[in-house]
Amino acid sequence: MISYDTGKQNMPLRTSIATVSISGEFPEKLAAIAKAGFSGVEIFENDFLTYDASPRDVKRMASDFGLDITLFQPFRDFEGMPEPHRTRALERAERKFDIMGELGTDLMLICSNVSPISLGGIDRAAADFHELGERAARHGVRVGYEALAWGRHINDHRDAWEVVRRADHANVGIILDSFHTLSRKIDPNSIRSIPGDKIFIVQLADAPLIDMDLLYWSRHFRNMPGEGDLPVVDFMRAVAATGYAGPLSLEIFNDQFRGGSARLLAEDGHRSLVYLMDQVQRLEPDIRIKAPDMPERIITQGVEFVEFTTGTQEKENLETLLAALGFSRSARHRNRDVDLYTQGDIRIVINTDNAGDSFAGASYSVHGTNAYAFGLKVDDAEAALKRAAGLGAPTFAEPRQPDEVPIPAIQGVGNGVIYFLDASPKLSSIWEQEFTPFKTGVVQTGAGLSRIDHLAQTTHYDEMLTWLLFYTSIFSTRRTPMVDVVDPGGLVRSQAIESAPDPRFRLTMNGADSRKTFAGKFLAEGFGTSIQHIAFATSDIFATADRLHALGFQALPISRNYYDDLEARFGLEPAFSDALRAASILYDRDDSGEYFQIYSRTFGEGFFFEIVERRGNYAGYGAMNAPFRIAAQRRLDRPEGMPKQ
Repeated sequence: MISYDTGKQNMPLRTSIATVSISGEFPEKLAAIAKAGFSGVEIFENDFLTYDASPRDVKRMASDFGLDITLFQPFRDFEGMPEPHRTRALERAERKFDIMGELGTDLMLICSNVSPISLGGIDRAAADFHELGERAARHGVRVGYEALAWGRHINDHRDAWEVVRRADHANVGIILDSFHTLSRKIDPNSIRSIPGDKIFIVQLADAPLIDMDLLYWSRHFRNMPGEGDLPVVDFMRAVAATGYAGPLSLEIFNDQFRGGSARLLAEDGHRSLVYLMDQVQRLEPDIRIKAPDMPERIITQGVEFVEFTTGTQEKENLETLLAALGFSRSARHRNRDVDLYTQGDIRIVINTDNAGDSFAGASYSVHGTNAYAFGLKVDDAEAALKRAAGLGAPTFAEPRQPDEVPIPAIQGVGNGVIYFLDASPKLSSIWEQEFTPFKTGVVQTGAGLSRIDHLAQTTHYDEMLTWLLFYTSIFSTRRTPMVDVVDPGGLVRSQAIESAPDPRFRLTMNGADSRKTFAGKFLAEGFGTSIQHIAFATSDIFATADRLHALGFQALPISRNYYDDLEARFGLEPAFSDALRAASILYDRDDSGEYFQIYSRTFGEGFFFEIVERRGNYAGYGAMNAPFRIAAQRRLDRPEGMPKQ
């Protein structure tokens, strides 16, 4: 039997997840759960019943993966039943106790009754649980009572606790589920009065805020802590304050997850629990559950560079586009076929070092020309790497020559690379130490581009929550509300993350469901590459537009109908509207400020550049302009199946 320490010493974080939370066959689920780093698993009864193996075989399989079976669930419609249903329920429970003994778990979840024939009454329910506790004790197991948010008589953890308190049996405790408490907007601080040793297990789930039937919401829209809008941190702070030191388990029901990758979902789940307890530990330091030690979320000062990998022929086309944007080829790497292009505080690296086993070469072989890496300015690069690794991000390193500086790095969306640079002597001097300046005698005056305003990454929609959690758990960032972008080929969901408190690092995440969308086609034809566009900032969009025109830059042509509507919608002066139209500048404004956008034509498999100017405190990304941008890109896009020139 599993036993959990009830002493007062601190306990390491023990993580568990219900088998219902992820996709796949039973062995595949256990393998993914173990590989993600979980120490335990809840066996959902349907998963067990549909798997053709004995309880002892399942116990052995879990043990082989290094997993404790933390819970067997659910047992339904127990308390408050009239005879003969009450007797049958008790007999049914004892049969489950026998199975639990063979499975090697000592805890069963009993959810509050939803049967229309059940009878109410706290004392009646408590008497039933006392009797069940007696039978459980004879089998050497425990039972935990959970208040379903839609329970017929008990739908509040406070009432469930009162049932357990009155049952007054050592083998009867309460099971807390964040969704059931938070979906009903019950104050989680009411949990603080429950003795920690009477909480038998804690189940965690988040969810987007949706006004719908509680049962339907729970069964279809739960997600990992940190991926939704519920105050799960507040819930867990209250639980931790009780002295609870048992496992934290995920119970997730989500239509999207049921068809997703078991491996990715398990990794998300483990990351979400570590991140959750990292936050709780910082807010409630005097708790018994101790999260892994790691630095605080990393503050970013912006994007230090973006690196492209390409071939020799395609490099010329990319160089021509960069030159038309006002970039100068300023330096070349001392050891590699890598060139540096600069303008303002922007650094663009073009890597054609595709020989041997270089990662850039492998990325080019799979995806073609793509922006496969970017560097972030941080206060402490090693701390950034430590936090990322602590949250399960794969670290990245390539062989370096003796005079080259190893840069801390991880892999992210599309297996791209994120480098960390700081003000330390080695990392801050990398451009001078590893690159030789070009001395051409030609001075490029640029086009007024000063810095990278934001990066835009495209991924499959069913992976979007994965990568939003990835960024928000590692970096000190906040999420903006999700926006639906209408594409003629389908819907694309877009959500931005921004460094907090100062948004010097901005990244928009676009999730594509269909390859018929412009974003989906980019994913399909680039075989999963991620950065689809880079937005550069300017302080004077009209002066930049004039300079771009002189440099031969070809802006994405926008339809005249857009400007006619824009003029009417915002009440623009005709002269201002004409100036926007002449330069193919898109425009948006809100109560805080104005936003101006110029787009390049597409390059390669759908990559493009953007030039933006923010005036006032405009904080958005011109979402209302996205359909017009997409329509313009589609007009210039080559027909399906036509080869590139």
